[in-house]
Amino acid sequence: MSPASDPDAPLKSSSQQKAEDLPLPGGDFRLFITRLSYQGMLCLGVMENPVTKTRQVNLDQARMVLDDLIMLQERTSGNLDSDEAAHMHKIVGDLSHLYEQVQSNSQPKNPVD
Repeated sequence: MSPASDPDAPLKSSSQQKAEDLPLPGGDFRLFITRLSYQGMLCLGVMENPVTKTRQVNLDQARMVLDDLIMLQERTSGNLDSDEAAHMHKIVGDLSHLYEQVQSNSQPKNPVD
């Protein structure tokens, strides 16, 4: 049994802990929608992809993530506490705004005659 899965294992000092020793967070709604927003920002090229070390824009994938967040917002309406609802509203609003900015910057401009 690894130390991360053994609740009785003594805590290691911070200099001895490794990332794989720490449990992964999960089950938190705010963290879940924040992770989805990170996916959207990666797709919009706002954040550098930590694997490829590049910024790439994929508007189709960004739209899919945004649509998923909007669907989740609609489906959870009335079931969230006030902090969760406010966080969801902010995430959807911010990502929508970023999407519109990136989309308008990526459309070809018509030359003025």
